[in-house]
Amino acid sequence: MRPPPACRGGLRGLPRTEVFEVAGKLRGTVISVSTGGDLVTDITAAQLEGVPTDESVSIHCDGHVTAGIFPVDHGQPEMTFLARLGESGCLELALVGDDASSFLGIRPGARVLIKW
Repeated sequence: MRPPPACRGGLRGLPRTEVFEVAGKLRGTVISVSTGGDLVTDITAAQLEGVPTDESVSIHCDGHVTAGIFPVDHGQPEMTFLARLGESGCLELALVGDDASSFLGIRPGARVLIKW
């Protein structure tokens, strides 16, 4: 399954990636950084169907871990590192109220692992 165009837009100079799913795990890659510093992955909303969204799911990226997958209107406090289904149609990693890429040092090409 190919990511939607919004997810594919940030591949500048990176090799093509594939999302791999095995029982209880889903692997992907950060493919771009939004203007606000959110990390856009190549993991689509369709690929996340059936994956829990509560704290039983953990998202790992470049040494950082968060639990749960939130909607865009999550209401979490400032400086919370979280995963959300973004307007891009893909899983996005964000630092509420700040630039996740700059603050955490995560760049395109970083691997993402979702476990449940």
